[in-house]
Amino acid sequence: MAILQRLAATIRSAAAYNPDVQAAPACILWPDRERLWETAIPQLQAEMPELLVLGDYAPEARRGPAIWLRCAIANTLEDISLPNDRTPILYLPGVGRQDLRAVSECPESLKPLAELQYRGVLWSQVNAKDWTPRAFLASSQGGLGMEVAGDAATRKALLAALPRLLQEKQANLEGRHLDADVFNTLLTGGDPVRDLLEWLSQPDIMRASWPNNEWQAFCQVCNSQFGLHPERQSALEAVEQLMRRQGSWKTVWSRFSEAPHRYPQLIEQIRQLPPPDLGLFPDPAEMETWPQLNRQQEEDLYRALCELSNMPAHQARERLAELEAQHGMRRDWTWAELGESPLAMALLPLHQLANVTRLSLAGGQAEDMHRAYVQEGWQADDAVLKALAEITGQREQEAIFTAIRTVYLRWADEAARHLQQVWQPGVDGLKRGELSPHSRQGECVLFVDGLRLDCGKRLARRLSQRGLDIQEHTTWAALPSVTGTGKYAVAPILGSSAIQEEPAVYQFTPITHHLFKKLLRDNGWQVLERRQVEQLHKETLDTSQPAWCEFGDIDHAGHERGWKLAQHVDDMLDEVAERIQALLAQGWPQVRVVTDHGWLLLPGDLPKTELSASLVESKWGRCAQIKAGAHTDAARFPWYWNEHEHFALAESIYCFKAGETYTHGGLSLQECVTPELVITGNAGPRPSVLIDDVVWKGLRCTLAVEGNSEGLLLDLRRHAGDPASSLVLSAKPFKAGGKASVVIEDDDLEGETAQAVILNDNGQVVAQRSTTIGGEK
Repeated sequence: MAILQRLAATIRSAAAYNPDVQAAPACILWPDRERLWETAIPQLQAEMPELLVLGDYAPEARRGPAIWLRCAIANTLEDISLPNDRTPILYLPGVGRQDLRAVSECPESLKPLAELQYRGVLWSQVNAKDWTPRAFLASSQGGLGMEVAGDAATRKALLAALPRLLQEKQANLEGRHLDADVFNTLLTGGDPVRDLLEWLSQPDIMRASWPNNEWQAFCQVCNSQFGLHPERQSALEAVEQLMRRQGSWKTVWSRFSEAPHRYPQLIEQIRQLPPPDLGLFPDPAEMETWPQLNRQQEEDLYRALCELSNMPAHQARERLAELEAQHGMRRDWTWAELGESPLAMALLPLHQLANVTRLSLAGGQAEDMHRAYVQEGWQADDAVLKALAEITGQREQEAIFTAIRTVYLRWADEAARHLQQVWQPGVDGLKRGELSPHSRQGECVLFVDGLRLDCGKRLARRLSQRGLDIQEHTTWAALPSVTGTGKYAVAPILGSSAIQEEPAVYQFTPITHHLFKKLLRDNGWQVLERRQVEQLHKETLDTSQPAWCEFGDIDHAGHERGWKLAQHVDDMLDEVAERIQALLAQGWPQVRVVTDHGWLLLPGDLPKTELSASLVESKWGRCAQIKAGAHTDAARFPWYWNEHEHFALAESIYCFKAGETYTHGGLSLQECVTPELVITGNAGPRPSVLIDDVVWKGLRCTLAVEGNSEGLLLDLRRHAGDPASSLVLSAKPFKAGGKASVVIEDDDLEGETAQAVILNDNGQVVAQRSTTIGGEK
């Protein structure tokens, strides 16, 4: 129970009487000569509709002179109505009980109330004294029986904080010694560390925005708890104490480091201070507070990573281990949270890349290589993507590109060369006309274009975190490893003569999209259009038949963005996971995720090999259709759908085109070992809201949703699941009609990619969509 409610109950209890021997009191008189309770009366009136106040005539505030109060409790006024089941309470500011008793001497303005001391009752202590706020808190006879200091500073702070105090729950204060610090802290919001950080960040604004009594309370709290008086010392002096982190300032630094984004001006003040001389062997704990030292460490790491290009791969791996031991701790520093340590962040996956690539995959037969890649080798590809995702500028790009190419290129090259030597066409992978051994009657098959094995692993983790059951399988992609061949190889269109009879004349696509859908339907499958998949939350689909659907085009994003795919793939996988959950919620017994091929990605471009244009009918990054009768040294492999048709594939991880960072179509573990996920389990409730439209006007983003948006908030973030990556001052609630708007304050962000996320009241992301700040140009 809040103290306000306890106070109201105590005042009302003064009207208790024995009906056998007493008449009901006409009112409760509450004298307050020193006006100690006056600031709390509006709150009490909201809690107690029977409370009237002596003062100037203001019936809307239930206030008036003595004669008006007499009329009010007699129910003779039209502009005031009191509850019938409550005894009226008359609060008398500036009036003591002695003023009423001395009727002949009391002012004329009070005389209409004098006789009420006989027909009513007084709310007073057992010693007949008027109740004061301190007496009510401290007294064990009619009060709350708390331990309250009796010094003048405490009494002053208590009166200033009284309105805030009444909102506190009694349990929060019981057992504590209540002194000036406690009440001043309440007055300033109950969080002195937060208030101090706000003041350090915006001293002038904070001073101007606080009422004087709150400002004085804040100064007293700072003086007693942190040894700092904001009226006598500057904010810069306080920042110096913060950086020393002595005594109670440790707590302040800890709070700052938990959410440094909230205090941008404070960060700028820290940058203005010269860091101390920490000697030749500085303590890392001393270094972590200084952004200048972190920046120097980033510069040292930049040079060290660039120097890897002068080392053989095995030495570069050892050097990366040394750098991780030296710089890894900086990932826990405040400056990493602020995005100022991208190379330290990238160093973790680079170190993992170095460890995984110590073991070559170039050995044994194809199935041996397949097994080694599935067990551990895929982690190298995953580490490359994670390192690339940390790039924020040109310098980081140069250093990370150098490190990746030094330890990854030869490892991937050797594996691809060996695989091409031991590959046995027609032996590995699914045979034409075979369904996956993991298919199930009545399932829903979700095709995700370009779901490489490491991305499939990430998707499986996301689904597991949603409480779903995952079975992970792998298979060989159909050759050549392009969509036009591989997509139909994993589709449930058994024994289709149309596929084998169609000539391969355009990007190895044997059939049209229209014919493909017809073949699916002929084999008893319904085809879900993309619109249906995107609006699963509001559609009820027929789950009595198996279904084929497509969602998530990682391959398109790779061709369009190159190495920057690494910075978007997680958001794409989140969307795929949401669709899978929604498909299970529709009622299909299992969702089986299939893909057509993987891909190679090497920042700084894959190596190029020559293939004359005069020899080919058509040529792509990793494969080509050779003209009839033409001779070339390029290795040839049979087409999956017709073994009499052969295609030339580029050797190792080379490309027929220059400048390719992302490509596929050839024969490598990254391109040809593909995941197949079988997902079952309780998907939980369907998503309750769907993002309908995202509109930009300048730097204002307006988002419209379909579904129940009550209680939801809109935020814009760099990363959907990271609240600290928010790009706006605060998330905004949706209005009636399902729309919300937020504004990007930093116009330098225009053109960058962000995630529009919808949050529930627990701060959980319930929907998201990728968007370009300022809109697509």
